[in-house]
Amino acid sequence: MLKKERYRLFVEYFSKNQPNPVTELHYSNPYELLVAVILSAQCTDKRINQITPALFQRFPTVEDLAASNPDEIYTYIRSVSYPNNKAKHLAGMAKMLVEQFNSIVPSDLNELQKLPGVGRKTANVIASVVYDAPAIAVDTHVFRVANRIGLTNNAKTPLAVEKQLVEFLPEQTLGFAHHWLILHGRYICVARRPKCEICPLTHFCKYYQSGKAALVFSKTAKVAKVKVAKAVGAKKVKVVNKGEIETVVEYNDEIKPNIQHENSIDH
Repeated sequence: MLKKERYRLFVEYFSKNQPNPVTELHYSNPYELLVAVILSAQCTDKRINQITPALFQRFPTVEDLAASNPDEIYTYIRSVSYPNNKAKHLAGMAKMLVEQFNSIVPSDLNELQKLPGVGRKTANVIASVVYDAPAIAVDTHVFRVANRIGLTNNAKTPLAVEKQLVEFLPEQTLGFAHHWLILHGRYICVARRPKCEICPLTHFCKYYQSGKAALVFSKTAKVAKVKVAKAVGAKKVKVVNKGEIETVVEYNDEIKPNIQHENSIDH
């Protein structure tokens, strides 16, 4: 399948089934979104949404945050990943916004990246979500899903992924297409074992059509059944018929549990 056709099918599906994708981070203004995105690096949106209400209650404006210090900020974000660094970033970001940007979150990517804790991904999120700019934010989900589906070729860095997506996606989708990829990667095309059995994109997914998905499932089924066998007392386990879902375990003792069906496997 040509890349152009794959992009067409991708946009066609999500435009119909998820026409208005939005970030799962909770926020009510650009300042809050910026704080939430900085905190979300290598952390789940669910965790960020749990800690930001108290954080924003204590620091309702960027001026309030700028008047604080990393030690105090840390007490509100200690449960996120890398809280010490993020506390320093938030304190520095707030001070710079107040002192150099009149407390207004800038729309320009280069200006945004001057702020502590703001890299290209975060800048693209703010530019696209707040200012409707045609920008693609590439996080781990976007990087993984774009490569698996086949929207990108040989893209080994986030910037390379971003450039290919910007080149081939229709301009009117650039402000929100990364949400399609993020949500798909978060709930279906997950990292360790993509849920290809329920994925609606398999008819044009390069990863699925390559057969790699079946291999991953086979390995997962194998591991799951061996663990079940050992848990019920089998002393020796030998795996056969590696590509099959049923009857892949032999036992050398009298314990032969019934684990021949799919409901034995953790999907």
